[in-house]
Order: sequence, then C-alpha cells, then structure tokens
Amino acid sequence: MWKIVLAFIAFAALAMFILMKSGGDIDMSGEKHGTESAEPAASAAPSAASAASN
Repeated sequence: MWKIVLAFIAFAALAMFILMKSGGDIDMSGEKHGTESAEPAASAAPSAASAASN
C-alpha cells in the first residue's frame, strides 16, 4: 500500500515539474468567478483606455 502512495506522490511531482518547465500558465489557486478572473479584466482595459482618451 505504501508503494502505491509513494508512486502517486512521485508521479504527481514529476507531472508538476514537467508542466511548470513547459512554460504553460499554471494557476493552482482554483476556479475564478466574476471580477477575480484575469481574462475579462485584460480585455476590458483597452476599451476603457480608449474611452478615456476621447
């Protein structure tokens, strides 16, 4: 039983290492809802800046 747990931990550590080194955008903080999400805020910023300059 302890071998299965050890193998799982080793596999998880290896997978995290590979994902981090691959340059992917890995966010371990969980799901984001509403205003906390980075994508809508990033896409809304250019339109707000152009409206302010007019």
